[in-house]
Amino acid sequence: MKLLLDQNLSCQLLRDIDAAFPGSQHVADFNLTVEDDEIVWRFAADHGFVIISKDSDFFHRALLRGHPPKVIYLRVGNCSTQHIGNLLMDNVPLIYEFISDPMESLLILE
Repeated sequence: MKLLLDQNLSCQLLRDIDAAFPGSQHVADFNLTVEDDEIVWRFAADHGFVIISKDSDFFHRALLRGHPPKVIYLRVGNCSTQHIGNLLMDNVPLIYEFISDPMESLLILE
């Protein structure tokens, strides 16, 4: 499953997660960095991405709307890109379980 990294995450994360999540992209790859969250939401839904973000707006959208798209919300505050990469890689089985669950819309990692 491919992830769409929100603008508040470094595009450098892609190299760290590529083996586990091939096809993942950053919003910058699609010129979406300055777009409204609604545009990013629709883009992710239309193109089969799971949004990954530290932005609580996506957290709230997932709670209110359900999926698609699914959302992985990182409740980590200010931390290094390496820390976020480690968090994702340490939780690969959990993330795949979440993605394959037809009922779940939101996964919180902290």
